[in-house]
Amino acid sequence: MNYNIFSNTAPAMPRPSKGTEFCKLLLSQASKDMREPLVPMAIPALAAHLTGVEFMYSDNQYYELCGQMGHLIGASGIGKAQLTHLIEAIQRSFRDHDEMEYYKLVEWQRQMKTKGANKEKPERPEVSFWFPPADLTNPAFIQNAMALEKQGGRTQYLNLPEVEMADKMCGGHKQVSQTVRNIYDRHRAGALRATADGVTGNPLLRVNITFSSTPDAARSFYKKDLTNGFFGRIPFVYKARGERKGRIPRQGAYDEEFLSKLDEYIVRLDNCKGRFVVKPLNKVADQLAEEMARLADLADDDTLFELSHRSIFAAWKKGATLWILNDQTWTRSIGDYVVWFCYYDLWSKVKVFGDMFHGGDIQTDEAQKSGPKNMLDGLKGKTFSEQQLEALRLSIGKSKEGTAHQLNVWKNRGFITYDPQTALYTKTEKYLKG
Repeated sequence: MNYNIFSNTAPAMPRPSKGTEFCKLLLSQASKDMREPLVPMAIPALAAHLTGVEFMYSDNQYYELCGQMGHLIGASGIGKAQLTHLIEAIQRSFRDHDEMEYYKLVEWQRQMKTKGANKEKPERPEVSFWFPPADLTNPAFIQNAMALEKQGGRTQYLNLPEVEMADKMCGGHKQVSQTVRNIYDRHRAGALRATADGVTGNPLLRVNITFSSTPDAARSFYKKDLTNGFFGRIPFVYKARGERKGRIPRQGAYDEEFLSKLDEYIVRLDNCKGRFVVKPLNKVADQLAEEMARLADLADDDTLFELSHRSIFAAWKKGATLWILNDQTWTRSIGDYVVWFCYYDLWSKVKVFGDMFHGGDIQTDEAQKSGPKNMLDGLKGKTFSEQQLEALRLSIGKSKEGTAHQLNVWKNRGFITYDPQTALYTKTEKYLKG
């Protein structure tokens, strides 16, 4: 396994190298302390430039690259606003498009007001917004999705600087779960209903979306949704506060030189069309699936295993986006980033929500003590007895009866060996070397 999601330290981002030079450009103007969180959070905005593109996943099914999401979690004042600055640079063409669409609406409203009551009113123009405002209402969201579907299936992108804004967009907090699942799975909105203007449509939701919040706001927002599939569909990026420093972080400027280089990459996204099979990318996904099973066995945690399925899929989509940005060429560095995306997501979930996986609801600063644990690391020394594992399981709220099964799983995985003469288990060199 490449990273330790049970550590207090976030998985370290791979160094940009051959094939991922774009990541170096992406981070060139960010403050040093915010560089790692910005890479996974910026990709949903970049992928919104893709239309008419499908990739075959390891399950032999083709998927569009829409439905990409991200939730940046960090304390107030930690620098989350830098994501918005970067996104505005990425989505300049979206802003230009939307400004023209908004002008059409304003002109139509002006004509409506100037027509007398007995005059024929002009029809509302068919407009679509690629980067709608953060305070978008649910009717406007559905109407925009309908317009985008009529115009060729364009993906709309939303950046919500406060996660609670999703309630308004989805029509209430109870509807957020279903809406996000429909977005992730590219399903229809389920919004067919009668209105004063007739009957609304039921469009496919091609949406990429990012959220930001503090840890407490995130825990409150998701606390009733940790097991219904909604929570697992959101890739998280947690930025811990770190040490207190008496220095204001320095940011660069998204100047013309930066924007010119950025546009060279974005045009690759805009021009990409068709169906693709990237075998090395799927090989990485298959390897991650095996790693995630081993990881869940170390913690004996089914919730962690279930969450990992969608963490792999979300990382795979990001990898496909990087492949396009690299002029449709695969490199080992792209694979390294795919692995990192997956582990960073799971690490963030464990650090912020780990104690809530099984119904807990304690304060955030205690989450590190009560989330999933690597129990083999928790057994100090190289050798241990069955009784020591049993005591460890009981101390973290697991059953005594599962001890024998867990030992058998660890033996089958090659993590430990058993000496019948001493009745002791020994951690293998394979495990100790990671």
